[in-house]
Amino acid sequence: MISNKTNFRWIIVALLFLSTTINYFDRVLIGILAPNLGAEFGWNEQEYGYIVFAFQLTYAVGTFIMGYVIDRLGTRWGFALAAFLWGVASTSHALARSWMGFAFARMGLGIGQAANFPASIKTVAEWFPPKERAFATGLFNGGSNMGQVLAPLLIPVILMLFFSWKFVFVFSGLLSAVWLVLWLIVYRTPEQSRFVNQGERDYILEGSGNTEKVKIPWSRLVLYRQTWAVALGKLFADPVWYFYLFWGAKFLHSRFGINLSGLALPLVTIYIVAYCGGIGGGAMSSWLLKKGKSVNFARKITMLVSAILVLPVMMVPFLNSITGCVALIALAAAAHNSWSANIFTVASDLFPKSVVGSVIGFATTISGIAAMVTSLLIGYALNKSGTDGYVFPFVIASFGYLIGLAIVHRLSPAMKPVSLNL
Repeated sequence: MISNKTNFRWIIVALLFLSTTINYFDRVLIGILAPNLGAEFGWNEQEYGYIVFAFQLTYAVGTFIMGYVIDRLGTRWGFALAAFLWGVASTSHALARSWMGFAFARMGLGIGQAANFPASIKTVAEWFPPKERAFATGLFNGGSNMGQVLAPLLIPVILMLFFSWKFVFVFSGLLSAVWLVLWLIVYRTPEQSRFVNQGERDYILEGSGNTEKVKIPWSRLVLYRQTWAVALGKLFADPVWYFYLFWGAKFLHSRFGINLSGLALPLVTIYIVAYCGGIGGGAMSSWLLKKGKSVNFARKITMLVSAILVLPVMMVPFLNSITGCVALIALAAAAHNSWSANIFTVASDLFPKSVVGSVIGFATTISGIAAMVTSLLIGYALNKSGTDGYVFPFVIASFGYLIGLAIVHRLSPAMKPVSLNL
């Protein structure tokens, strides 16, 4: 144990938490405001599906590109560029006058926000030893829940003060600007930061076997089974999260008639529970590592528990109780966050820090393509079948994680790190 060390790495996690909170605050606005905006602009379910698809299209393409940009520019400037882009795009929603206008604004938002997770996972790999990475990832990934907790609480307040949904998007742009300034003031790598002493630098390097400073072309990176283990582990989970994100509020509105002000309590409940799940999943695998278990055992047993806890969500479309529906969605969302904390960390377990951004970018692109397809299918099903169209996505969502874990284990049975010596 290294004594007399600073602990500035937790301040870095706080910054990552804030960026993820702002990202998800931006993302969920459209879902919460959808009933109101749909009534004002005359959207149908299929057109709303196109708006969701527009974000996922550029998010999927953007992660492929932005992961590479982050690895080349470094986390400080790459993340700063992304925050500027998503802040401008978020504010531009206030100029939309049709569903197509919102779709274009969402496309811009997708490009900028595509950098958040590649940059954040790379930052965690730079700032934390392996035994703390899953816990740190669970902490910052909790911002995805906090953003969704804040949105239903703040939207009615903003509407009451300014009488227009446009100011909701302007407010989110201002949040991004504040974060950008904080990031540029505070962030440096551990080697360059004036807030870090040698004790913390040595602690960060404990057990870090993947330290090669290499650059690798995409054509070679995608040949590794480990790359596909991360990508397919996300593919079977991310579309489910987008379903909760973009259709969760709409499901509660259409099934139980809950209006905008009434959505606050159910959504806050779901995402606070989900936040606890992310922290719990990260803490569980980190605890197992500290107890001497292998990375392979710690990550996979935590992911297995997460996958099992998702299964009851298949019952949601058959329940007539809003309390029961919220409880099961909250449990599934918590399990998803536990899964995410570990599948993200698997990338830094398997690959050197210098290419983690690229791996996460590629993996998120693959999962984003799947999410795009499911968004169009869900929009089509709901347009044709009404609330009965929710049965299929809830049932499919319950099994995806078990399938994903089986594939991850098949592709990387021992969780052996790759060597990228050129």
